[in-house]
Amino acid sequence: MSAAHATIDLDDVEGLLAADREGLLHAASMAGAQMRATAAALAEGVLEPLRGDQAPRTVVWVATRGAAESAGAMLAAALGGSTAAPLVVASEVPPWIGALDVLVVAGDDAADPVLVAAAASGIRRGARVVVVAPDEGPLREAAAGRAVLLAPRLMVPDEFALTRYLAAGLAALHVVLPGRSVDLGALADELDAEALRNSAGRELFTNPAKSLAERLSGRDVVLAGGNAASVALARHVGAILLRVAQQPVSAVGLADVLTALRRGLSSGAGDYESSIFHDEELDGPLPARVRTLVFATDEERPGIVATLDGYDDVDVLSADDVPDVVTPRPSGRPEEQLAMLAVRLEMAAAYLRLVRG
Repeated sequence: MSAAHATIDLDDVEGLLAADREGLLHAASMAGAQMRATAAALAEGVLEPLRGDQAPRTVVWVATRGAAESAGAMLAAALGGSTAAPLVVASEVPPWIGALDVLVVAGDDAADPVLVAAAASGIRRGARVVVVAPDEGPLREAAAGRAVLLAPRLMVPDEFALTRYLAAGLAALHVVLPGRSVDLGALADELDAEALRNSAGRELFTNPAKSLAERLSGRDVVLAGGNAASVALARHVGAILLRVAQQPVSAVGLADVLTALRRGLSSGAGDYESSIFHDEELDGPLPARVRTLVFATDEERPGIVATLDGYDDVDVLSADDVPDVVTPRPSGRPEEQLAMLAVRLEMAAAYLRLVRG
């Protein structure tokens, strides 16, 4: 990694750990533990009050920001076409909600007036309500004894809480939708394995997160998704890169990337760099090249790779895109693959922050 952009080498394990005074790598590697904590709550019957005799009319996910909002968008996009009830993501409780519906209220602020009002309104109108938030404050008062309260059992910064919200959503759907099953424990094992692959002790050439950090360092970055679920992941990762790595990026759809590439995205910097007439002292520094990451499920990957063939500085990432796996494991469901990519990219954001010292 260029010294202009880094003070610590990505393979300097002691330097990385010493620089991690905020515990970023630890927080980013807690995804499996968060998933397993929700699995324990499910096994203990915490969500049983949500169970009904038939599928609900709709499952409504209310969140106002951050990882909770991203998780709702990812679940609705990944699962909405295959569930017995439509998944609706909203920034406030819809006026038509009633006894036939399930309401998920998700967030990290138990005093958020929108979340408090949503929980109170859903309960008043007879909906089955689950609150995925800290067990405290006005939200606790609104939900007490009248809603399922699924509070975090492991505390991590909201930047790294996406998995907790995904787990809560998958667990709720497991309970309220007949025929919809999920093995949160198995998914937790996959997320633990992903975190281990990306741990500080793994060298760059076998570490997907470190490799991503190296590719993104010193670049303008565009993140894209081939469908609505991966676009939601791109927006989440964009927020993480900004908040954790302090690197601004663009998060868009694949169609936007294709239009930009056809109009010369990235090519200008390459032509300039290759010019024998360029003089740094006279002409100033070269403009940063643009690195584009396109997120895809394993099923989508071949088609997206073919679409982007011939363009430079564009990487298509999928859950199985790891350097040390000779035989890919069987693909999981789309939401599981996106969760694994989220862990990898959150850890890459942590490395980007740490290498700057």
